[in-house]
Amino acid sequence: MAQTMINFRMDTELKKSMEETCKDLGLSMTTAFTIFAKKMTREKRIPFEVSVDPFYSESNMVPLQKRIEEIEAGKAVLAEHELIED
Repeated sequence: MAQTMINFRMDTELKKSMEETCKDLGLSMTTAFTIFAKKMTREKRIPFEVSVDPFYSESNMVPLQKRIEEIEAGKAVLAEHELIED
């Protein structure tokens, strides 16, 4: 089977973490990406769920950023409250 070289950029820390995880699994990064490519090709889909964490939605981040700015400016009114047990 003929082989080809694929190059892409990745965050340095992410690469290090992935290399460690692959090593723990007894795989190389090449093998991990090959497994991904074969599964994606066979299933004609991304072989895992891809979703956005709702915590990072704009409707949540805008009020949070405003509160952070208020706290940093010393304008926030912070109040103690009781913890709610599950």
